[in-house]
Amino acid sequence: MKTSFRRFFVLSLGAFFGMGLSVAGYAAAQAEKEAVELPLQELRTFADIFGRIKASYVEPVEDKVLLESAIRGMLSDLDPHSSYLNEEEYKELRVGTSGEFGGLGIEVGMEDGFIKVISPIDDTPAQRAGVLAGDLIVRLDDTPVKGLSLTEAVNLMRGKPGSKLVLTISRKGAKNPLKIEVMRAVIKVTSVKSRLLDERFAYVRISQFQSHTTDDMLKAVRKLEASAKEGLKGLVLDLRNNPGGVLNAAVSVSDAFLEQGLIVYTEGRVSDSALRFEAAPDDVLKGAPIVVLVNSGSASASEIVAGALQDHNRAVIMGKQTFGKGSVQTIIPINQHSAVKMTTARYFTPSGRSIQAEGIKPDIELEDVEVSASKDNGVKPLKEADLSGHLENGNGKAKKQAGKKKDGKENKGSLAARDYQLSEALNLLKGLVILQKRKAG
Repeated sequence: MKTSFRRFFVLSLGAFFGMGLSVAGYAAAQAEKEAVELPLQELRTFADIFGRIKASYVEPVEDKVLLESAIRGMLSDLDPHSSYLNEEEYKELRVGTSGEFGGLGIEVGMEDGFIKVISPIDDTPAQRAGVLAGDLIVRLDDTPVKGLSLTEAVNLMRGKPGSKLVLTISRKGAKNPLKIEVMRAVIKVTSVKSRLLDERFAYVRISQFQSHTTDDMLKAVRKLEASAKEGLKGLVLDLRNNPGGVLNAAVSVSDAFLEQGLIVYTEGRVSDSALRFEAAPDDVLKGAPIVVLVNSGSASASEIVAGALQDHNRAVIMGKQTFGKGSVQTIIPINQHSAVKMTTARYFTPSGRSIQAEGIKPDIELEDVEVSASKDNGVKPLKEADLSGHLENGNGKAKKQAGKKKDGKENKGSLAARDYQLSEALNLLKGLVILQKRKAG
């Protein structure tokens, strides 16, 4: 389905980059264009339409409302990510970067007149209710979404925490629309989760990139390292359904695993939008292999991390091709109560790749499938050791392996059943460790 219009809204934390572009930079750009005349005819047309609306519209409209609507339209027609933020929206965006905000817990956009779920956020009402990335919301309670603007639809999704909203969803592969009841709540996002998958193999899940994400991730890695006693052999970094977040968090997370080199750079028309970010000489894993899991819900800051680690051959990227948001949004305050979110640059991976509208292609593609263990018929396979009079192996009496699950570790079979992609990432990680050990030996 071709996307006719998408615009991220901070119902959850939007995939934006808060880069402080100086007023001086814009003033310099404006000075270069002083010789360009204003389009007087177009301004006359605007003034004429403004006057006709004031005089003839069926109901009176305040000047402030008309002008704000004109600004919104001017920005929204530029690209899906530029927008005007009124007092409420601006406040919600600033609060969102701290990891606590109101909503259903989904990153949304518009596609063909319907609300498209870019990604549900971990441990939020929407995810717990079963909303999936790629779902199209066609009705909110009894109100059809078709014909509504994204802002109007989002306002319908808002409400008092504890109140319920029924989403009618069109899902790929489903014969009939699904009805999912979601209870509104104040969303408190824990951006980093971690655990040991197996002996000395770590798992770190980043659901969003917030201002404190890197510190939380480093604490998690150190805690896992202490639990592993002899140190970590490798790491699975899970960025699936991570819609992005702040640029500095993406850069510092990448830097944690890189010892040198470029992480990301940006290019735009204004000199202040040209930025370069380099890695400092340290690696929290000390060279241990990394597998990064991504999918179509991995966007923005997630793609910066995946692209940087891929270009530096620091990690193997597994999963599905990412969302492809390679543009930079700058939050420009207009006053204390409003701001403009404007696309000011594109970002590029260390090798010079722009992933705008393409995304990061994984090194190993994985389908999102479900697996289950085969039924045990009770018949054990015959082995040489079972034959009467078999020869000993000559290395002494071999110890029989019970194959019991170690306390506190993941059971491989259950992991594959719960999360096939994660199970495959762990298998690859173990293979990389074996190969690394053989090369060293």
